[in-house]
Amino acid sequence: MSLPFINRELSWLEFNQRVLNEGLRSDLPLLERVKFLAITASNLDEFFQVRVGGLMLMRRSGRKTPDPSGMTPLQQIQAIRRRVQKMMEDQYRLLSDELLGQLDAAGIHPHRMRDIDAAQSDQISAHFHANIFPLLTPLSVEADGDPPLVPDLQLTVACKLVDSEDQSIRYALIPIPESLGRRIPITSSSGGHAFVLIEDVVATFAETLFPGEDVSASGCFRVTRNGDIAVQEEDAIDLAGEMEDVLAARKLSDTVRLELETPISRDVARVIQDVCQAGPQVVYRIKGPLGLASFMDLAFLPDFDRLRDKEWPAQPSPSITPGESMFDAISRQDILLHHPYESFEPVLRMIEEAADDPTVLSIKQVLYRTAKQSRVIDALIRAAENGKHVTVLVELKARFDEARNLHRAEELQRAGAQIVYGVKGLKTHAKICLIVRREAGRLRRYVHLGTGNYNESTARLYTDISLMTCRPEYGADASLFFNAVTGRSKLLRFQRLVPAPNAMKPKLLELIASEAERARQGGQARILAKINSLQDPEIIAALYDASNAGVDIQLNVRGICCLKPGGKKRAKNIRVVSIIDRYLEHARMFYFHQGGDPEIFISSADWMGRNLDRRVELMIPIEDKDARRQLLKILETLFKDTRQASLILPDGTSERIEPAKGKKPFRAQDYFYRQARRKAKAREHERAMTLEPHVPSE
Repeated sequence: MSLPFINRELSWLEFNQRVLNEGLRSDLPLLERVKFLAITASNLDEFFQVRVGGLMLMRRSGRKTPDPSGMTPLQQIQAIRRRVQKMMEDQYRLLSDELLGQLDAAGIHPHRMRDIDAAQSDQISAHFHANIFPLLTPLSVEADGDPPLVPDLQLTVACKLVDSEDQSIRYALIPIPESLGRRIPITSSSGGHAFVLIEDVVATFAETLFPGEDVSASGCFRVTRNGDIAVQEEDAIDLAGEMEDVLAARKLSDTVRLELETPISRDVARVIQDVCQAGPQVVYRIKGPLGLASFMDLAFLPDFDRLRDKEWPAQPSPSITPGESMFDAISRQDILLHHPYESFEPVLRMIEEAADDPTVLSIKQVLYRTAKQSRVIDALIRAAENGKHVTVLVELKARFDEARNLHRAEELQRAGAQIVYGVKGLKTHAKICLIVRREAGRLRRYVHLGTGNYNESTARLYTDISLMTCRPEYGADASLFFNAVTGRSKLLRFQRLVPAPNAMKPKLLELIASEAERARQGGQARILAKINSLQDPEIIAALYDASNAGVDIQLNVRGICCLKPGGKKRAKNIRVVSIIDRYLEHARMFYFHQGGDPEIFISSADWMGRNLDRRVELMIPIEDKDARRQLLKILETLFKDTRQASLILPDGTSERIEPAKGKKPFRAQDYFYRQARRKAKAREHERAMTLEPHVPSE
């Protein structure tokens, strides 16, 4: 009998709906609602580029094999279109019926060109001719020629042109460079921040680009192209060169979505579809401004703090004495950090101190996604220039970060670092840094292991876990890991760390089966797991089996969940919740009761086939007693949330969890912030009360 599965793509869309639901909440600050709306649009952009793009390739190849939920590629594409259309209706109803009016009332004034006064029109005209016109490059659409290349995800204005003399008709496109920004500020008698959208400005002044012709009709559109193009590593001699070819190919790839502003004339729409080679099945007609992802910058407008959440500044870890060396702190004990409630600064300091410490001999690190202005990369460059042996595995196959990773890898290489471009056939997604230091005539290894990227920007927005340790077994495993990924040896003989793709799934299946066996024997059996996505069929089958055996299974799954929870047979003991809050839930944490001697892990990997079978990942056991208690407390707290948590239902949809009658709502992220602040203040007070004798220098 086949096992019940929820379709992966539809499950992801339900996750995006949970994000959109935050934007629909009238009790949230206005600009937070705008932010959530923009996030859903950005998410949809990538979903079409990658997931829909991949399905369309499957369909074109004639593949009809159903996925684990029983849906063929065509059925999935059709179901996605229906669900996305409903979601987009919700997005634009929220924008038009609520947010735009509330923004205007709050001092943020969106205007259409047709509604502005003469003084504002003169202001916009001057700005257009000085700052916009020189950067526009119109593209002619020739009836018998090749269609012009329309940039991916870029706003473009299509124009119907009528010659002033002979009344002949032709069509042209005006791509709008992203560097121009989306909003054009204008002065307003009511004060505040007034603006018009750039596509409205370009359409209004389009005739200035076509002397001797009149613009009789125009319309804005946006094309999404297939981003599911991968480097053919089997034939790649120069991986960096091959990756540049992939980036170029994406610009020319097939259209997977065409967004058309409405109203738009039928003939202009037809020309746009012809240019983009877009059939009716990929066309979405939009009643409002296109590209809502660019509205994200509205959420961060200066001088409107009253319309945003109050700041939750990251707190210092109580495990680290201010001013002390990170190596001294780690030598004293394992350090577990819960980001962003606890600052990411210790991780950055560890790498920066290593770059300048004369006793540090080498630094080895995996970089997957980094910040635009990365302190990590700056420190690694400085370390190489200081003569340290620096080895960096830069994952070029980190989708949509390939260009940045290529550029930064070249910088590191010029500084003298040894660069490895990932592992053939696999993405390297592990989060690990190994520092080797000479202490008292011996070599000592310091290791950072985490669930998130070495990215100080996202470390302020994503919840993640960091472990910093100098335990010899972890250091030895870290050396084995880097030897394997740089020297193409096998991921074998690890003492503590559990690597994918060879060992992590077998270990997880063994742990789940062990809990099931204990339950069958009448013992207490419990699994707690926090992951971003759950899709792997073998893991899901094992969880169903454990549930049947009586194991209490609680899963916190932010996004995709292909397991059907709550069924009377297979999943009667499985509860799945999802938390959407101000921080993106990103940490992966696993707890297995193991007869009262629990095994607790953090991991870079989700329970997805791609993570467990096709990526280099790490699962890290937590052995320090304080760290284990802290991690279990975090896990248990997440399952108590009755403010931001939703219960995943058997059909893949979700419903918000409400507090019990008479109980106040409990918000896990708020609790974590308050606890981090309380611990930091308590430690600060403790240090202030400690009397340190002043010892005279010799």
